Amino acid sequence: MDVILSLPIVSYFAAPMLTSWSTSLNLLFFYMTWTTLVFSHSPLKIELVGTLAVRIVFWLVPSLFFLFFDTALPSLAESIKLYGSASLPRRNAASLARQALLAIFNLVLFTALEGAISMAATSLLHRPLFKTSSTLPLPWQIVKHIATLYIARETLTYYLHRHMLHSGGPIANLHARYAHSRKAAAPYALMLYADHPVPLMLSRLLPIYAPALVVRPHLLTYFLFTLLTTLEETLSMSGYSIVPGIIMGGIARRTATHYAGGGSGNYSAWGVLDWIHGTSVGKDVVEDIRDEAEKHQLKDRGRKAVDDTNGFVQGGIDSLTKAKKGGRKKKSNGD
Repeated sequence: MDVILSLPIVSYFAAPMLTSWSTSLNLLFFYMTWTTLVFSHSPLKIELVGTLAVRIVFWLVPSLFFLFFDTALPSLAESIKLYGSASLPRRNAASLARQALLAIFNLVLFTALEGAISMAATSLLHRPLFKTSSTLPLPWQIVKHIATLYIARETLTYYLHRHMLHSGGPIANLHARYAHSRKAAAPYALMLYADHPVPLMLSRLLPIYAPALVVRPHLLTYFLFTLLTTLEETLSMSGYSIVPGIIMGGIARRTATHYAGGGSGNYSAWGVLDWIHGTSVGKDVVEDIRDEAEKHQLKDRGRKAVDDTNGFVQGGIDSLTKAKKGGRKKKSNGD
């Protein structure tokens, strides 16, 4: 428990809510917390406890809250669910308890598997798998590594999902039995980890962890990537039609269509490779972005911003012109 509370990724986000410190003090506090953590715990322990904490905070807790909302207020939840009442969880306490236990078991299993891989890699390389120094990663390095990890994750997710989980065979049958047991319905967030461990490992763990093994970023960068992907997957699996954002709204709709259609398309996380390979079902990623942009009136906002900028520039030019004319008049009067 002391490791979770001392994780800088938790303290960094909590500090602005708990105090009125400036950004500089927050960064200093973040650095001091991280340095203390590095010198007081092993890299493997920080990695495992950190990733587990991120998934508990950004998946397990929200998914249980969403489940409570869907079952306690079904009439209200139905109005914001994609595919309506069919997407609501079954109001069967025993069934939901078994599903929750399966999801938690998979979460613990994946943490143990990640630990075993990290231990083996550390023994082979004679150094920690992820960079766990007190030196913080540079912003550009964080952006570069996360972009690389996202591209690799999108690629692995698409091809594993399409050719392993929906192409027939024993693994595809397990995935269909556990993850696609409901027909014509959007998923709910608890289902993110409520799959058979083998197909779940191929669809959720491998696309995130395997690229990190190759890139070997700073551990803080890996934490941030795990946080972003976990939050994205939780929202995309929620089944709600009110998921905010131009990108996330489309991801949630395509995920709902994938589950409602029995896995007949929409295999990638962001939909880019589905659009390239022609496996999009419903609106593809390009149409989603176009529709969301029109809904949020991005063209009008962009045009207004350009007009405001032009007006500001023109006002500056007019001011300079008036100043020059005034200077010339004063010079003439002085002569």
